[in-house]
Amino acid sequence: MCKTMYSSHLHLFFIQAPSFSDLSKYRFAVMKSLFLLLLCLTSSVICTHKSKKIHLERKESKPLPVVIWHGMGDSCCNPLSMGAIKKHLEEKIPGVYVHSLRLGNNFATDTKQSFFANMNELVAIVCLHIMKDPELQNGYNAIGFSQGALFLRALAQRCAKPKMNNLISIGGPQNGIFGLPYCLGDNFFCNSVRWLLEQGAYEGPVQRRVVQAQYWHDPNVEETYLHKSIFLADINNEKTVNHKYKENLIQLKNFVLVKFDGDHMVVPKESEWFGYYAPNDQSTILAFNETRLYKEDLIGLKTLHDSSRLHFLTWPGEHLRVNLDTLDEDIIQKFLT
Repeated sequence: MCKTMYSSHLHLFFIQAPSFSDLSKYRFAVMKSLFLLLLCLTSSVICTHKSKKIHLERKESKPLPVVIWHGMGDSCCNPLSMGAIKKHLEEKIPGVYVHSLRLGNNFATDTKQSFFANMNELVAIVCLHIMKDPELQNGYNAIGFSQGALFLRALAQRCAKPKMNNLISIGGPQNGIFGLPYCLGDNFFCNSVRWLLEQGAYEGPVQRRVVQAQYWHDPNVEETYLHKSIFLADINNEKTVNHKYKENLIQLKNFVLVKFDGDHMVVPKESEWFGYYAPNDQSTILAFNETRLYKEDLIGLKTLHDSSRLHFLTWPGEHLRVNLDTLDEDIIQKFLT
C-alpha cells in the first residue's frame, strides 16, 4: 500500500516534470530573460549617465550670471537706467541671469541709501545677498555704474566667495573724488550732500553716514584723509595693509575701467582709471601708474596690469552717457559672452 502510494507520487512527479529536452529549453529561456534584463539595466545606467552628462553640459554652457550695482540717486530697477541695462543684457546674452542689487526694502530706500548709508555695512549686506543667491554660487561677472563700480570693487576685495570673474567699472571713482557731486535737478538729497561735504567730509557723523564723504579724497589734507577716511583709504590699503584685499582682487580674470572723456561728475575724471591729484598738489594729476597705489601694488593693480588683465577704455560724452552699441562691442562681446 505504502509502496504503491510512493510509486504513484513518483509517477505524479515525473508526469509534471519536463523532459531533459524541455529542461534545456527552459534553462535557455531563463538565461535569455536574465541577459535581456541585464541589458536593460545596463542601458538604463548608460542612458542615465548620458542624461546627466547632457544636463551638466547644458548647465556648464549656461552663461555666467551678471551682478549690477547702480550709481548715486538711482535704484536697482529704474526702467530708464538699470532696468533698461538689465533687459539689454538679457537680450544680448540669451539665458543669462542678471541680479540688479537693491539696497533696502523698496526702491525709495534703495535710492536714499545711495546718499545716506555706511558703505562698510552695505558692502557686508551685499556680500550676504550674493552668498545666498543660488544662481550665483558658481561665480558671476559684475558691472558697476559710477559709485556702484567702486562698491563692487570693495565687494571683490572683501567677499571672495562666490567668485567674481570679470569686474567692469563704468565711470567708477576708483581713487575717490574732490568736487561736489553733480546731480540732475535741484533736489533734497543732492543739496544735503553738498552742504554736508562743505561742512566737513571728514567729520565723524558725516563720514559715517554720507556715502559720498566715504570716498571723498582731499589731496590738500592727505594725512587727514588717510587718518579719517573709513572706506576709500581702507579698500585702497592706504592705512593698514590688508593682504586679503590684494589676494582677492588679483583673482579677477579681467578688471575693466571705463572713463568718460567729458565727465564733470567725477572730479577728477582720471580717478575712473585710478589716476588722481598728487598729494598736496591739486594742480598735478598723476596717471594710474604714477600713484603710490600702483607703485607699491597695494591692492594688486600692478599685478593685474603686468598680466594684461587691467583694461582701460575711453567713452565719449558726459558721465554715464552709455551707448548700448558701444556697451555691446566693448563689454558684452569681449568680457561677458
